[in-house]
Amino acid sequence: MDILDISPLISKDIAVWPGDTLFEREVLMDTENGDHLGLSKVTTTLHLGAHTDAPNHYVKGKGIDQRSLNYYYGPAQVITARTDRGQRILTNDLATQDIQAPRVLLKTESFPDPQQWNEDFCSLSEELVDWMAQKQVLLVGIDTPSIDPFSSKALEAHHRVAHHNMAILEGIVLDEVADGLYHLCALPLKIKDADASPVRAILIST
Repeated sequence: MDILDISPLISKDIAVWPGDTLFEREVLMDTENGDHLGLSKVTTTLHLGAHTDAPNHYVKGKGIDQRSLNYYYGPAQVITARTDRGQRILTNDLATQDIQAPRVLLKTESFPDPQQWNEDFCSLSEELVDWMAQKQVLLVGIDTPSIDPFSSKALEAHHRVAHHNMAILEGIVLDEVADGLYHLCALPLKIKDADASPVRAILIST
């Protein structure tokens, strides 16, 4: 069984959405300094690295603790999407339109370095979300910080996801992952009423 880690490394150097809370880990006790145990705390945005949005991030809805874990565990398909940087992905931009799994992860390569923010990443079109819903897709993932463009305030793709009661997985790393079928595990933390949760996203080769 091959396990592919599709989560970026979390450290003080990871990029977060401009204006959001940077990741910081404060060491309170350290065995290297003679303490009897190691102890630390973190301050961070919940929209950190590989993460899943809860409905209450973009509509009046449930927090992440109330979401079914079925969204985040099970068969998944990685598909390359080719379009210009900064553009919304259309159905015709997909390397294949043969959807074979209820979780689709889009590889755009438009946010290449998790430690270096760039605004011109690819995002989802409303058309693509509607089409995926017709294909019985439960979760859509993407290797960018958001399924909507950086400049979007209306969050059109998020709202189409909400309309179809789908789930979102953002910030994954697919550089070394070939298109094809896998088994996804990206379980969110059970944080009461939270608008998102970081996840340790992995793919298992099938």
